[in-house]
Amino acid sequence: MPERAPDIIDLALAEDIGSGDVTVKWFTDPSATATARIVTRQEACLAGVDVAAEVFGRVDPGLEVKILRENGCALERGDAVLSVSGRAGSILSAERTALNFIQRLSGTATMARAFVQAVAGTGAKILDTRKTTPGMRALEKAAVAAGGAANHRMGLHDMVMVKDNHLAICPGVADLQSMVARARAENPGLKIEIEADTVEQALAFSSLRGVDVVLLDNMCLDDLRKVVAARPAGVALEASGGVTPATVRQIAETGVDFISAGAMTHSAPSVDFGLDFEAAR
Repeated sequence: MPERAPDIIDLALAEDIGSGDVTVKWFTDPSATATARIVTRQEACLAGVDVAAEVFGRVDPGLEVKILRENGCALERGDAVLSVSGRAGSILSAERTALNFIQRLSGTATMARAFVQAVAGTGAKILDTRKTTPGMRALEKAAVAAGGAANHRMGLHDMVMVKDNHLAICPGVADLQSMVARARAENPGLKIEIEADTVEQALAFSSLRGVDVVLLDNMCLDDLRKVVAARPAGVALEASGGVTPATVRQIAETGVDFISAGAMTHSAPSVDFGLDFEAAR
């Protein structure tokens, strides 16, 4: 589970439970105990089951939680992924938050798996982006990884990424070369990537010493092929822009090394999970 997950869980529980679950307070027996399972209602790739387990533990450390299926596994409709036993009121209070996490994160993992399967055999690797839910980035990127795709940079601090708006205020390619050299000298361990909108830009940026990756933004398939054919050795190419599971295979077949797909984190539909009580006494 990502390092920041406990903080996110605490925020989510504070949002949902607030000063207390008044329904549980007045409409359940405090001594009642039960066992429940989280079950998927559809085929999916699982993610966030560890987060859901932590939700139950934070609501009531006395609950017994068992993870039945691991993140990244393929689910069939009706599969149980987690069981929880203990105070029935605590299970009810934690239910919605636990389901919210697991349905959202499994949706991301399921779409990531669809992208990865679509490019199988091409050699292209699927990457995520920074188009994440505010505060949820670590969890969503973990879900992407559970689906078999790879994480791009976590934020602005761990990779140099020169995008079109940076280039809009950069005087020219000569100055860009000096900036790349300075960044490489001061941060030798960081990768440097530059975004290109045209074939000409892409080839110019590929020739800059110290550039690791050139991002080919919203280029047509023919232009992607031109850049792949003409790029110098040692420079990786990443395609991006409106990528979907239906279009990603054609993009991969142009020969690019990476394809970034923001849809995995900003447009993935949630997976339908439910919490089913097995018994109460």
